[in-house]
Amino acid sequence: MKRFMSFIAIVFSVMAFAQQGKLRKVAAVGFLNVENLWDTIRSADYIDGTKDIHNPAFHRSIPLDSIKFLEAEKHDGPWSDGALKGKKAVRYQSGSEEFTPSSGKNYNTKIYKAKLANEAKVIAELGAQYTKTAPAVVGLIEVENRQVIEDLVKQPALAKYDYGIVHYNSYDYRGIDVALIYQKRRFTVTNSLKKELKVFGDDGKREYTRDILVVTGFLDNEKVAFFMNHWPSRRGGEAVSLPKRNAAAALLKQQMDSIRTADPTTKLFAMGDFNDDPVSSSLKNYLKAAASPKDLSETTPYLNLMYPLYKKGIASLAYQDAPNLFDQIIVSKNLVSDQVTKEYSVYKAEIFAPAYLVNKEGNYKGYPFRSWNGDQFTGGYSDHFPAFVILQKEP
Repeated sequence: MKRFMSFIAIVFSVMAFAQQGKLRKVAAVGFLNVENLWDTIRSADYIDGTKDIHNPAFHRSIPLDSIKFLEAEKHDGPWSDGALKGKKAVRYQSGSEEFTPSSGKNYNTKIYKAKLANEAKVIAELGAQYTKTAPAVVGLIEVENRQVIEDLVKQPALAKYDYGIVHYNSYDYRGIDVALIYQKRRFTVTNSLKKELKVFGDDGKREYTRDILVVTGFLDNEKVAFFMNHWPSRRGGEAVSLPKRNAAAALLKQQMDSIRTADPTTKLFAMGDFNDDPVSSSLKNYLKAAASPKDLSETTPYLNLMYPLYKKGIASLAYQDAPNLFDQIIVSKNLVSDQVTKEYSVYKAEIFAPAYLVNKEGNYKGYPFRSWNGDQFTGGYSDHFPAFVILQKEP
């Protein structure tokens, strides 16, 4: 197997903002793929369509042992919030057995606690070389349910920051979701919703994947919107699966355009694991994410902050032994400025790859230090490097 040298070539520069001769207020916004953050309990999703669709009890994760105590009917139709209004049903996912003590992984409380501590450490350090604190807002990818997020934000590395949670269960076939956590003293949520991504296989059947999470609010009193993504994988091949990611890009653009049209002053952040590179059709032609600030316009208002890193050969993972930069942050053009003003603008974006996140030996030397090697827990962190953006403004 080829050694993946792009990873170990990543070098970070540390800069004190005061050294510029002018103090700046800074904030870090980032995300990470937590590589299957599951609890140890066999569970399923319970949909109570008699509840309001915005009520967390509308669609929640429950232990399998409790199903017999709940009212539910057999559901043979499509799985979507709209189709389940007024109904009560249980949805089983393919991942419910894998991360349990009785599985081949022997996924027990000890491993779960180690996994939580690892992910909390990474989150606390995202952007800290610039901000000297934990990030204001963090997206999460591959979480099983709300409970694992609650356990995560209670970890010693994060508890003092008082993170709030935005999470909705999806109908993903494995049972994994995206979420957002935020420091309550810095970010105030005004609205949140999930947008179901409807994609279909060659047989015409719907393939259930992750939703796009949309969260609006105020970051340090500035109006912002976050869009968390985990687009369909390249399972079956890049070309065959590309139409599904094109569909995800079209849905994301529609959501971003909608918020931007309603209020052009809102600052937009789209981030996550896109399962495509910055030069892929989904991001270039469907989302129309520009590669450079000079390409921004009223008709092309979104900038892919990861494009320059991609051109330098920086990667966030290795897919089939090839470097890829699937983990990206895309911002609206009102976050791009060539000078520091009284409103936030982008200072820089990075892939976070300190030494402890990099595999140091064997066939996977230079790759992200992932949590699992088959059924063996490695003590590692994730199969993706996280990403973050540093924002700056006059204090």
